Amino acid sequence: MTVLQDIIAGVREDLDARMAVVSLAEIQERARAAAPAIDAFAALGGNESVRDDLKVISEVKRRSPSKGDLAGIADPAALARQYSDGGASVISVLTEERRFGGSLADLDAVRAAVGIPVLRKDFTCDPYMIWEARAHGADLVLLIVAALTDEELREYLALTHELGMNAVVETHTAEEIARAVAIDARIIGINVRNLKTLDVDRGVFAALSGTIPAGPVVVAESGVRDADDVTHYALHGANAILVGEALVTDATPLERITEFKAAGALAISSR
Repeated sequence: MTVLQDIIAGVREDLDARMAVVSLAEIQERARAAAPAIDAFAALGGNESVRDDLKVISEVKRRSPSKGDLAGIADPAALARQYSDGGASVISVLTEERRFGGSLADLDAVRAAVGIPVLRKDFTCDPYMIWEARAHGADLVLLIVAALTDEELREYLALTHELGMNAVVETHTAEEIARAVAIDARIIGINVRNLKTLDVDRGVFAALSGTIPAGPVVVAESGVRDADDVTHYALHGANAILVGEALVTDATPLERITEFKAAGALAISSR
């Protein structure tokens, strides 16, 4: 069993427990009653004819399978406000509990604290989770190509759009990028972390980003340690970066986001 399969097995068990308490019909009712989703595609520069700056998706992340405990984050809302004040375009909130220490309560706290789009970062494996994300105020969900069939990808992306949301469609290989492009994904992430070994290879982004046609927002995921990494991704076509560990372990995340955005804009101007 791969790391991804093991994580999803746990996600399904936890999902079954939540569905036993809140039915699909009830979560759908809550989702329909929620405030309209914020346009995350636009927030990430998707509607801009010229994308001349680098957007930052800042993550609320306590733990990871590769690094273990990262940060306690007693007040996710306060951290999210720092991210927003620093210029983040989207806040990503881990809601997977077993490996990442997240929760839907974190999502609720962040949604109430900021006025920018919020991504529910989890291992979406059932339509219920998309309705659930919307019910808790999320504007985006994560769809991992490696975890879903083509039929599921199409179904889940269609439901996401039906609910007024967007999805970050995460890829790791050229074949997965082709699958994401085939379903007309508007936001395509390239995660440079190997799902089998959890190793990070930043060169993967440079090798794959050129295979994405013009149109989708291209997000570089994983491996951002400093401004040099940001520059590398921006030079090779990233429109946005998703950063977790480097921010939650930094005493001044607001300043770090400002630094990352400046490095990205400079790199993009020299492309």
